[in-house]
Amino acid sequence: MDPIVEVVALVLGFLGWVMVGVALPNRYWRTSTVDGNVITTSTIYENLWMSCATDSTGVHNCREFPSLLALSGYIQASRALMITSIILGTFGLVAALIGLQCSKAGGEDYVLKGRIAGTAGVLFILQGLCTMVSVSWYAFNITQDFFNPLHLGTRYEIGEGLYIGWCSAILAIAGGACLTCSCKMGTQEPTKYHMPYQSRGTAYSGAALSRSAGASTYGRNAYV
Repeated sequence: MDPIVEVVALVLGFLGWVMVGVALPNRYWRTSTVDGNVITTSTIYENLWMSCATDSTGVHNCREFPSLLALSGYIQASRALMITSIILGTFGLVAALIGLQCSKAGGEDYVLKGRIAGTAGVLFILQGLCTMVSVSWYAFNITQDFFNPLHLGTRYEIGEGLYIGWCSAILAIAGGACLTCSCKMGTQEPTKYHMPYQSRGTAYSGAALSRSAGASTYGRNAYV
């Protein structure tokens, strides 16, 4: 596998891991604007941890969710998936740094380094899947409530935090796929081709001639 591809995969995985860390505390997972006059227009935005509101004067207030058990099930699941995604990405980065061919951390056993790189790729893919499921599930509930005519609460729209999460998932899955392809699971050595030996002279069978007989024969062939 080309080491350049492995380095690109590491960069993609690292960017995906960083963007997960940016998306998780982002306050704009869902937003809603309450229209009114210049004074009463306000914006409400929430994420997995708190709910905030700001008005046209720039004053904003945030309130953390008081109880974990009182939250909706999808919010609890999204929290768990995002935290799991960060953990998987951390282990994936460590394994990728060891498994790269250009890295000296894992020694000179390139078969073992290939397996470690493949494991890092799997971890990156799992990170991307956890992030994708989390943000997609959260976005599904937003759209479901928004288009539900019987919903009497606040109608939210998709915020920038979800878009960051989707980008993170795509980068992590792409980097993980590249690293997984670089995995050398086998210990197969290059095929050795054995060329048949062909003698340039005539092959004789039988007992070897004695030195004297060989000498006499040589002399007779040479001078007769």
